[in-house]
Amino acid sequence: MNRILVTIVLLCCSNLFMTFAWYGHLKNLAHKPWIIAALASWGIALFEYLLQVPANRIGYTLLPVGQLKIIQEVITLTVFVPFSLIYLKDKLSLDYLWAGLCLLGAVFFMFRSRLFGS
Repeated sequence: MNRILVTIVLLCCSNLFMTFAWYGHLKNLAHKPWIIAALASWGIALFEYLLQVPANRIGYTLLPVGQLKIIQEVITLTVFVPFSLIYLKDKLSLDYLWAGLCLLGAVFFMFRSRLFGS
């Protein structure tokens, strides 16, 4: 399988874990003390790191770190928006669209040398 695709798949999976680690406790553990939520989040984050570290190591052999980071940010928003809408029942607003457009601009500027040459 293409190593960039492997990197993206691993980053998507790691981001699912991290999104639950960061925000899942807001729904599931809201009635528990914060320390319980923090410990549960750390447990979930371990799985995120077991995917994220190899993803970044593979990705860094192919991409400059800036491009790798922008890919991660796009994946973060792509995972977070459905999570917040479906799981946390957040309301959809135009702010998600604006944030997405800003990320598209970041993608353009980070990858334009690959698209158009130096």
